[in-house]
Amino acid sequence: MTTQMKQTASRSEEVVRKHKEYLWPAVTNFYQHPLVADRGSMQYVWDVEGRKYLDFFGGILTISVGHANPKVTGPVKAQIDRLQHLSTLYPNEAIVALAEKVAQITPGALHSSFFTNSGTEANEAAILLARMATGCYDVIALRHAYAGGSSLAKSITAQAPWRKSGVISVGIAHAINPYCYRCPLGLKYPDCEVVCAKDVENLIQTGTSGQIAAFIAEPIQGVGGFITPPPEYFKIVFKAVKKYGGLFISDEVQTGFGRTGNKWFGIEHWEVTPDIMTCAKGMANGAPVGATITTKELAASFQGLTISTFGGNPVTSVAARATIEFIEEERLLENADTVGNYFRGKLDELQQKYPVIGDVRGKGLMLALELVKDRATKEPAPEATAQLLERTRDNGLLIGKGGLYSNVIRLSPMLNIAKSDVNEAVRLLDKSLAEVRV
Repeated sequence: MTTQMKQTASRSEEVVRKHKEYLWPAVTNFYQHPLVADRGSMQYVWDVEGRKYLDFFGGILTISVGHANPKVTGPVKAQIDRLQHLSTLYPNEAIVALAEKVAQITPGALHSSFFTNSGTEANEAAILLARMATGCYDVIALRHAYAGGSSLAKSITAQAPWRKSGVISVGIAHAINPYCYRCPLGLKYPDCEVVCAKDVENLIQTGTSGQIAAFIAEPIQGVGGFITPPPEYFKIVFKAVKKYGGLFISDEVQTGFGRTGNKWFGIEHWEVTPDIMTCAKGMANGAPVGATITTKELAASFQGLTISTFGGNPVTSVAARATIEFIEEERLLENADTVGNYFRGKLDELQQKYPVIGDVRGKGLMLALELVKDRATKEPAPEATAQLLERTRDNGLLIGKGGLYSNVIRLSPMLNIAKSDVNEAVRLLDKSLAEVRV
């Protein structure tokens, strides 16, 4: 090993050592030997050893238009030199420009925004507003959901590994989710007549007071493993929610801002207009942001005062607006659909080649592979998932994982990738799958 290689290796080891020493151990890392990132440029990331990776996870669906994209970082740098922070106590041009831009692309009459720092805060604000607006407390969420890291968000979350530390789910009830590949009722779509959607009304009748504040769901469940509902699902649920006085909250933290292709927001694919939407992640291409978006009438029902010290920060607001404008200018909604369909076809081909791939699902550039030990029994294969994660890293590809059983590969590249990037990613996936031993 050369002197330079030893220096970079020791640099990486030192970062990992300090991470273990000074950060909470619950802050987990991918890989047996964590990857210490050094820099990024568009669809690529380099570690401190100088190894180059094609990034097909994007910082958990957050880098939506490329690492260090100059069309975003340029305005951000200029804003930092002009005005970095004041808080929501002072209006500024950046926050109102972002709010106006958001109002132009949101469905229906969702024209009023409250900006925070994360998806967790956005979901907290949405639930709080729904309870104020309706005068009701009960909230319906879905099994396998993930809503964030706060106490309330953990109570909405419905996966045991993310609900530790004595979470108390007061006023939260969880309906059967539309996990068609693993239907908990043992049925098969479409013969099932989407009975899981009808369970929402039954749950309201039996597990709540009969009047609810809200129903909250991710159009495609993120941490759940990109679980994608059938086309009828949300229309049926929407009718039930309205019948019992509730508001429909669409959690667009992972599905928003073009991720699912052709639409700005995931829920639009199901032809439902929510009362409230929550956003974060890809909205600002990596800048910390959260947004709770609703109608003017519902926003006016918020009781008392509120602030967000860092929400709507001028720098973050500029980053978000620049990201949205880049998506518009480069027609990335269409690109996510076109390249996403191409990618889906390539993944279907891998499924035919490798029996370990039990299911391929998702929309746009939000696609997943569920790995199983046996296709007939659908027994989860978390060991294969862990191996594939390591093999793809060694081969120069970054991917994600998820699912209750830790057996789902999540693929979420930048919205401005090309088919050539997909070809390279599929080549590396193919090579890595061939190296997995189950």
